[in-house]
Amino acid sequence: MILGNFTRRTSLALALLVCAGLANHAPVHAAAAASAATDPAALPPIERFFINPVLADAKLSPDARYLAALSGAPGRRDYLVVIDLQQKSAKLVAGYKDADVRHFDWVNNGRLVYDLTDRQIAVGGDNLAAGLFAVDRDGGNLRQLAHRQGVSVTSGSNIDRKILPWHTRMLETRGAQNSDFIYVQSADFKQNHRDTGDLRAVNLLRLNTLNGASQTIQRPGKVSGWMLDHKGEPRLAMGSEEGVTTIHYLDPATGQWRVLSTFSTYKGGKGAFTPIGFGGDGTLYATAYDKSDITGVFAVDLATGKLQPEPLMVAPGYDFDGSLVRSGDKVLGVRVSTDAERIVWFDPAMDAAQKKLDQALPGLINLVSFPSENHTEWVLVRSYSDVRPLSYHLYNLKTGALDKVGDAYPGIDPRRMGRQDPVRYKARDGMEIPALLTLPAGGAKNAPLVVLVHGGPYVRGNHWGWNGQTQFLASRGYAVLEPDFRGSTGYGDKHYRAGWKQWGLAMQNDIADGARWAIAQGVADPKRICIAGASYGGYATLMGLVNDPDLFKCGISWAGVTDINLLYDGHWSFTSDMNDQWKQYGMPDLIGDQLKDAAQLKATSPIEQAARIKAPLMLAYGTADRRVPIYHGRKFLDAVKPHNSQVEWIEYADEGHGWSLPENRVNFWGRVEKFLDQHIGSGAKVN
Repeated sequence: MILGNFTRRTSLALALLVCAGLANHAPVHAAAAASAATDPAALPPIERFFINPVLADAKLSPDARYLAALSGAPGRRDYLVVIDLQQKSAKLVAGYKDADVRHFDWVNNGRLVYDLTDRQIAVGGDNLAAGLFAVDRDGGNLRQLAHRQGVSVTSGSNIDRKILPWHTRMLETRGAQNSDFIYVQSADFKQNHRDTGDLRAVNLLRLNTLNGASQTIQRPGKVSGWMLDHKGEPRLAMGSEEGVTTIHYLDPATGQWRVLSTFSTYKGGKGAFTPIGFGGDGTLYATAYDKSDITGVFAVDLATGKLQPEPLMVAPGYDFDGSLVRSGDKVLGVRVSTDAERIVWFDPAMDAAQKKLDQALPGLINLVSFPSENHTEWVLVRSYSDVRPLSYHLYNLKTGALDKVGDAYPGIDPRRMGRQDPVRYKARDGMEIPALLTLPAGGAKNAPLVVLVHGGPYVRGNHWGWNGQTQFLASRGYAVLEPDFRGSTGYGDKHYRAGWKQWGLAMQNDIADGARWAIAQGVADPKRICIAGASYGGYATLMGLVNDPDLFKCGISWAGVTDINLLYDGHWSFTSDMNDQWKQYGMPDLIGDQLKDAAQLKATSPIEQAARIKAPLMLAYGTADRRVPIYHGRKFLDAVKPHNSQVEWIEYADEGHGWSLPENRVNFWGRVEKFLDQHIGSGAKVN
């Protein structure tokens, strides 16, 4: 472990950088790297789009006296740093030569908990088990709480340690942050081996971060997720069996668990809801469908498990996608995502403070979070826009003082990024399709277009804001269209259900219709359009080349599904999210039944239709992908190569469902740049 200290009074951002530099035994010249002299006409370096974030996260201590942050830099490890906001001094409290700090949180004002990863090796998207550690804010009293499988990391002490198994993880929701205890979750396997075990349930443990002692909370059946209440105590337990979700409630009046609600896991239905948190008075808030077609925020009657008749908040045209914004026990507002993110404040004083903050940081989305105790003065602000990556500030609610903490990607020049606009277009059957359109800096007409298709597919793909992949393509002169085709979530139940059993059919038409819309708008050159995507987006890329060969001049598919039947039958490990329950109760209705829909699945299989693909095609896979194993790609390659001499094949050793290593991201997108330039860019021969 490497430790360092810096006590000179200085700005927050400089304190953070100097502290990180001392830990690495060399100064960190992030600002100099960001402003290195280059030819103004030169393209922004590809590395700046695909590095790991230099500032990955930051959190205020409960009393707002200290700020903890993950500080990184290209070529070195990520460290956990604590800044004294009164003294403006920084202390590196956790840093390793062979590991990176990954997640962290405050236990109380004097102690933190964190886990580890290794960002310098590709390990199949699963990375080595993260372990769990606790340390005082000055770097002392380090204790290992859970094993880190595959790597030996010790504190150097000889204390009698009670170390929990490797599958012990931090909770996403924080506890009370006023004692030495935290709640953690620990998977319960039939076999204690991460590659062959069977997940039975997820246990909840109350863990002492000073001595490692733990107590298992009573579990009401097969539980896969837990939620703490406003006091930081266990209150909900959620699980799914045989396609049915059950939510249990720990009744404070009896101290016993009871069933609060049950509903279909994959199809929802009447009474279905998703808990989002508890208010200061114990009210449970949840998202559910209102009387129209979209989800809103409801209060749940804890006596009956039923939703209150009227929603507390609805965003017209958008399903609720967000969280409660708390200050201590009080809910001051909700964070929502429509075209972009924002906070809807219930508190008039915070609404006024938000307006002043937005004036101080114009043109940015400014999202506020509070410390758990001292919530009347300093707040942490996460800011971003379509052309500016995430940055962190501290904002004083009383004085209006604003202090920059740092940038996630300090090498990005906003003036050279492309503007991004939410758009809507009509599909051929009249359904409205939301999308994001990003144009190169300065705009573009009749430009080469990349239609970038999101994975999932039953997720919301588009979120307005800076995105490395999108902005890299725009920086190379391409317009980028990202459609939320039917089946995507976030736009109502009708939009979602319209995509059921529509792989390669109406979902595919929505994507093609988006490209034709871009042509009609004068944005896209009809002779220079490429389709690209990962996972389901890779499937849609291949089917785009099958269904619309005159529209798409080339395709780029990475980690792409190549046959729906392989989702049922092909080479899955237990750690894949394609579990038996999803295959039995979800896939037949949402994607297609192997027996009832056999003819459709064959007609919409890229492998079965491989002979029809004649356009230039790039295929890329990770050898350790457990979600879409490389078997998908190799089987498709064997089917397409006899009919197409323009197929480029790429493998990344030990990578999973996407590229975890920056060097692999740089390598892949460098290849994409050359591929696009050759087929639809400046080097293309357009007929």
